[in-house]
Amino acid sequence: MVCFDIGGVLVKHYRTWPEACAGLGIEYREGIDDPGLLAMRRAAGRQFALGRIGEDEFFSELVRGVAGLYTPAEVRHVHTHWITSEYDGIGEVVGRLVGLGRARTAVLSNTNAVHWRRLAGGDGVPADFPTPGRVQRLFASHLMGLAKPDPAIYATFEKEAGVEPHEILFFDDLPENIEAAAARGWRANRVDHTGDTAAQVQAVLESHGLI
Repeated sequence: MVCFDIGGVLVKHYRTWPEACAGLGIEYREGIDDPGLLAMRRAAGRQFALGRIGEDEFFSELVRGVAGLYTPAEVRHVHTHWITSEYDGIGEVVGRLVGLGRARTAVLSNTNAVHWRRLAGGDGVPADFPTPGRVQRLFASHLMGLAKPDPAIYATFEKEAGVEPHEILFFDDLPENIEAAAARGWRANRVDHTGDTAAQVQAVLESHGLI
């Protein structure tokens, strides 16, 4: 089974609030990077990604975490559009892999309900990004109640996907997620999200004779 992380491998996303403001055309306001506010936003994001709080509570916490520097509408807009576009060429690589059928495919993503709607669609609304939906199995942290790099999420993935650790070829951009996967015996490959992700993934898949 070939398993992909989504953000940083298949789909681009902002990494900081100032970067998101610049990309979305929203004014950057001094103070947003205050360590206390940043910690509040990260804590809310973590709880939302684990499915422990709902969307309304999450946005309330996120608004608290900007201390009035941004309006609730701006906060919602920034978060919703935190994911931006697919990496060039990655759809073609994944399409070849799926089309050849030499391996089963999955995604394993730390995400949340808002981003998942854009990534996977639902309720009759198509996804904004086609490539994640081309794989066979979709695993998301907010639905599993677990998040990488917790070893439990990898064990749960193995059980639900019906695969042994050594059978999994894994792609992720974060070193801690790669290290945790490798510790379980997954064939873990770190992708440099600042480079050509499609070329990196393609090279590994070719080396395993999968495309």
